[in-house]
Amino acid sequence: MRAFGFLSFGHYGDVRGSAVRTAGDMLNQTIELAEGADEIGVNGAYVRVHHFAKQAASPIPLLTAMAARTKRIEVGTGVIDMRYENPLYLAEEAASLDLISSRRIALGISRGSPETALRGYEAFGYTGSEDPRGGDIARDKFELFLQAIDGEKVVEGDPHMVGPNQRLAIEPQSPGLRDRIWWGAGSRESAEQVGRQGLNLMSSTLLTEATGQPFHVLQREQIERYREAYKQAGHTGAPRVSVSRSIFPIVNEQDELYFGLRSRENMDQVGMIDGFQSTFGKTYADSPDRLITQLLADEAVMAADTLMLTIPNQIGVSYNLHVLQAFAEHVAPALGWKPNTEGPVEGYAI
Repeated sequence: MRAFGFLSFGHYGDVRGSAVRTAGDMLNQTIELAEGADEIGVNGAYVRVHHFAKQAASPIPLLTAMAARTKRIEVGTGVIDMRYENPLYLAEEAASLDLISSRRIALGISRGSPETALRGYEAFGYTGSEDPRGGDIARDKFELFLQAIDGEKVVEGDPHMVGPNQRLAIEPQSPGLRDRIWWGAGSRESAEQVGRQGLNLMSSTLLTEATGQPFHVLQREQIERYREAYKQAGHTGAPRVSVSRSIFPIVNEQDELYFGLRSRENMDQVGMIDGFQSTFGKTYADSPDRLITQLLADEAVMAADTLMLTIPNQIGVSYNLHVLQAFAEHVAPALGWKPNTEGPVEGYAI
């Protein structure tokens, strides 16, 4: 592990105990949290994307504001649901964000997770999928997105405007943007496809597989298979790999109240999600010295270059900055962390 960031699910709602009552609260507090994390030395500020729910939905305006108000921290998504996206418009937005942020982005994209809406992407105008989960249109649109950010000419030009036999690329272009694109893979097999494409790998707190192995072992195998596929496809360099965990250093009575005994005793779980038997990773909550021991033994955390800490955003900015500060001060250095003042994060060379 070389870096860590926070991953906010962007929940809001007028419920008892929440510090995030409205969408405006959520958006402005996420920006504030990114500013505070940047000052601590945290490497990344990432947001989940969900539609038809009281969560963050359209991430690019939010990420742009976060980038404009920070200096060093990477901003990104975990993940954008490609089923809902116009690939060429997203390519234009991604390039603009990349330029505004001085290339401080980590844009995670995937087919998306289960949604509250039934085939909600069809309401956005994206019909014709033959897959009940919309995976086919997500893959097709993602391929066009990659072509667009790579500068390929994707549309015929009007001969009256640009001359005969001309094709046009989207604008703006941000050279090297593909190096900052990630695909969220939910299985070992899908991670291999990410490696063959030469993209960065984003892995979550669950895998849509259940083999009886501990979650962190399954995920470490996923990372190994990704890197081997990347190498076998002829790609060179140091691709990025991230994993997500819920981790809470218990350093005061408030931490104990929120995440004490019940979290200490939890384990990996197996259940069903989106029709797949899946393995869900546990929550880590303990004293810093115990957390260090536990995380050093987490094979996936140590295999990845970036660790995303899922945060309880509804508790508010102050407490979440406390969690990030406690992790940065008491735990992360023992895992190999380098703060954002030491430059951009690099993956492990393959």
